[in-house]
Amino acid sequence: MATYTSADDIDRAEVAALYGLGRLTLEPLGGGAANSSFKVTASQDTFVLTILDNHDHASACRLALHTEAMFKLGMPTAEVVRNAEGDAVSTLSDRPVLLKRWIPGRVAGQLTDDLLRDAGGLLARLHDAPAVQVSDLPVGTRRLSPSHLEAIDGFADREFAEWLKSGLAKVRAQEDRLRDRPVVCHGDVFADNLIARPDGTLAIIDWETISLDSALLDLGMTLLGLANVHGRLDKRRADLIVSGYMDWSRELANGKPQDHASSVR
Repeated sequence: MATYTSADDIDRAEVAALYGLGRLTLEPLGGGAANSSFKVTASQDTFVLTILDNHDHASACRLALHTEAMFKLGMPTAEVVRNAEGDAVSTLSDRPVLLKRWIPGRVAGQLTDDLLRDAGGLLARLHDAPAVQVSDLPVGTRRLSPSHLEAIDGFADREFAEWLKSGLAKVRAQEDRLRDRPVVCHGDVFADNLIARPDGTLAIIDWETISLDSALLDLGMTLLGLANVHGRLDKRRADLIVSGYMDWSRELANGKPQDHASSVR
């Protein structure tokens, strides 16, 4: 588990010096499961400072690299701000940190019908991104390990164990049938990683689980994150996400990206 950083742990003058900022204020932001983030208000602009409590320097550099790649590919996401030395990752109190430009808006929360469609379209756009332009992508990370699979046979609830094994077999058969080519996947499209912006569009943040993997799996993870109502899959919400995904996929296949106020602008 990460040991989280508090605002009192941060030397504001050191942050200002690292990034060439004037006097600044810090406001803690909620929602992080593994890191500590703060809204930074300075005379130059507004930013998010993320203390990567659960990273070493190497993994922090990979996260910065992937975030920058997504921004350069035109995904609506946060822009990494490099420090005065030109580095994407800085160090505060022996912990790696990232500074990103603030995205105006709010954490999406319970998405409206239009935003559910837009979330599906946003995922389709990501899956169409050229993987060759994203360096050092891990492959197939959203999978049960061999030890996890072996543990199923030891479950006390045998009915659940057999249901799970049967379901996993069906998923593998479906993936084999579709021969799903690996694509750039986010892996964690849940509401707390989506920003509803003032213009009604969505931005996507947090590329810690980015990988090269199955589009079908990433879509399934998105349904788990956005169509889950009180622990159950809401078919109507799932259909809206899939509809947005398929609409965008068809447009991309025809070489005519949609031209409307959606999150994928």
